[in-house]
Amino acid sequence: MGGSALFDTFARAPLSFEKGEGAWVWTTDGEKYLDFASGVAVNALGHAHPRLRAALAEQADKLWHVSNLYDIPVQRELAELLCANSFAERVFFCNSGAEAIEAAVKTARRYHYARGDVDRIDIITFDGAFHGRTLATIAAGGQEKYLEGFGPKAAGFIQVSFDDHEAAKEAIAAQTAAAVLIEPIQGEGGVRPVDTQWLRELRDLCDEHGVLLILDEVQTGIGRTGRLFAHEWAEITPDILAVAKGLGGGFPVGACLATEEAAAAMTAGTHGSTFGGNPLAMAVGKAVVECVLEDGFLDEVNRKALLVKQGLAAVVDTYPDLFETVRGAGLLIGLKCRLPAAMMLSAVRDEHLLLVPAGDNVLRFLPPLNVSDEDIRAALQSLDRAAGALSLDAVQTNGQ
Repeated sequence: MGGSALFDTFARAPLSFEKGEGAWVWTTDGEKYLDFASGVAVNALGHAHPRLRAALAEQADKLWHVSNLYDIPVQRELAELLCANSFAERVFFCNSGAEAIEAAVKTARRYHYARGDVDRIDIITFDGAFHGRTLATIAAGGQEKYLEGFGPKAAGFIQVSFDDHEAAKEAIAAQTAAAVLIEPIQGEGGVRPVDTQWLRELRDLCDEHGVLLILDEVQTGIGRTGRLFAHEWAEITPDILAVAKGLGGGFPVGACLATEEAAAAMTAGTHGSTFGGNPLAMAVGKAVVECVLEDGFLDEVNRKALLVKQGLAAVVDTYPDLFETVRGAGLLIGLKCRLPAAMMLSAVRDEHLLLVPAGDNVLRFLPPLNVSDEDIRAALQSLDRAAGALSLDAVQTNGQ
């Protein structure tokens, strides 16, 4: 057998890393890179954070896995910490964002089933969304490139255009509507923020029609936008919320948060996870949330976000032939490119800066939430050098 034994499902960059510290990673041959990808918004506190290492090591010396056949004290502790600092009253732990969305969808449908509204199964979603890679979550996202070749699209998902408010209102008013599922900021979709007033209106429409509001905060949650959860900026609360990525700071963990009312029908046997809420994940997740909730931490996220945005705005002004706009919130920042984003991604990687592509020809800047000012300046300098090289190439090409 030639080549790799792995599935060819990833178009991987030709880089292999063996260690990391803070916002930096080192390749197997000793090259140093500034990591503003953070494992796609996962490494909320950077690499090898001492508190996370200590939490993992301490738990690893005691107990790894027992399953949810038994009480797991640290699982209860993390659930209580999340509930004490959010809208939620109940938490279900799983292992990924897609699983958290699956739990959210099941919770919404079960809520209506328990109330005798068995026809209320439809989940209303928006184009450009990304909710995961399972059969249900690719149906929720609705993107043809992810649906192609995987059989019939899972039923019960109604998709409307991102900005078509009238279509959304009509779908919410339908007798089969169970829930609205929306990302406060579309990450994979190109760092597209949902208008704050529209989020508030969605909350009111859901209340008016007896429909639940599910927020996908897999990427925006756990401080990424400068609040613990992005919906706090709109001063609303959902009925159900999915979170993952930053929650584990690099350790796989997801969670579905809900109000008591929304979760009431999820009784014993209705849902489960063998690995979900295992002691290792819970110990690390608890350490992450405790760090993010420390006094001043989120204020610093917002201050650093301003530094990044100001720096990026200056780069856009300098290279209007390469870039269009800067958008996003907190340290979830998108840079819309005029050249193919893949070309820009390669150019910054040549300058030893790691970024993440997104839809709509956007590059995502996703540094650790505790990134230093010095590292922000270094990233902006790397971007400027990469842009300068590309801009020069464009001038030379056009001059021929």
